[in-house]
Amino acid sequence: MRWWIGGLLFVSTTINYIDRQTLSVLAPYLKTEFTWTNSDFALIVVAFRVAYAVGQTAAGRVLDRLGTRKGLTLSVIWYSIAAMATSLATGLRSFAAFRFLLGLGEAANWPGAAKTVSEWFPASERGWAVAVYDSGSAVGGAIAPLLVIWLYKTFGSWQPAFLITGTLGFLWVIAWRATVPAKPPAASLDTPADAAAEAPNNRPAPMLTLLRLPETWGIILGKSLTDPVWFFVTDWFAIYLVAKGFKIEDSALGFWVPFLAADLGNFFGGGLSSWLIHRGWNVAAARKFVILICGLGMSLLAFAAFASNFAVLIALFAVSTFAYAAWSTMALALPADLYPSASVASVSGMSGTGAGIGTILSTLIIGRVADRYSFEPILIGASIVPLLATGLVFLLIRGERRTGER
Repeated sequence: MRWWIGGLLFVSTTINYIDRQTLSVLAPYLKTEFTWTNSDFALIVVAFRVAYAVGQTAAGRVLDRLGTRKGLTLSVIWYSIAAMATSLATGLRSFAAFRFLLGLGEAANWPGAAKTVSEWFPASERGWAVAVYDSGSAVGGAIAPLLVIWLYKTFGSWQPAFLITGTLGFLWVIAWRATVPAKPPAASLDTPADAAAEAPNNRPAPMLTLLRLPETWGIILGKSLTDPVWFFVTDWFAIYLVAKGFKIEDSALGFWVPFLAADLGNFFGGGLSSWLIHRGWNVAAARKFVILICGLGMSLLAFAAFASNFAVLIALFAVSTFAYAAWSTMALALPADLYPSASVASVSGMSGTGAGIGTILSTLIIGRVADRYSFEPILIGASIVPLLATGLVFLLIRGERRTGER
């Protein structure tokens, strides 16, 4: 049952990314039709990110109180309606409004998935479980260009792409409600020691108490600095390729390679950490080892600033997204490793809010720098910040399991 639930979380994440990537894939066409600059497009992206940032902390607290079955049901219904409603947009303001609503709904996916994993999977399997559901972001990102461009070419307009992709979430809700129990059985808890640690903590710890813990800040700051690298790829990659002189129709094959690499990176990170745990490493050391080597891997994106060959360019982006995905898999597993399940969604949601704030700032910077200069300074910056994030994780996260009390 737990791996079935892991599969449903993967599908949910895939649909989540198809819905959000629809705009990014159509961006070159929409920019032409509505005469948007990169700064204009950045405002639409920021509208999503503001809602997504605020929504993750709020969603985390709601999920810790409502439970994942009910909470994820409501969130998927919300963002599916918002995705379909985007077909009614008529300009910059309405696109921004619908993306804001989409961001509010999609914000619950990651804290909800993290909480579900903490409830159903033992520590030795959480790396794999996180890899399964988080890989949906890469799969959704890879599917979206092929599906959305096909819909655009088939119908001759962009509206059906938003309308059709938005219906997928309703199918997921039916499967989720029909097959997932309201609560996991006691046998799904960790080892007896972990189960005992969970017993007295059936309510989420106060937010201020969680924020006093250095581990909480290690998770928040790590995600705040690394997620903007990923969202640069998801939000701007099509525009970047066009700016480099490649036609999006001709480069569609290369477009999904970084997303496929990210998919592999999820399983590399989850698999390597789980293998190390089985070999006798403690959980925190296994997670940090993957974070270290993948922080270094993301720094290779700087070389893409000087590449002009299409294959080399795609390969460098692929290495970076592979490393990011493995790094992110560890960051997503850490709340379940360090906190009782009653507080996991809260901590995960706060890290998502931090990531949202970092992404908002980076999006505004990307729009201005790309309009006034080029994408090259952005690539160099995107290779430096993961190193800072890795250092902060090592500094702040000690690997002790926390109860939410000091």
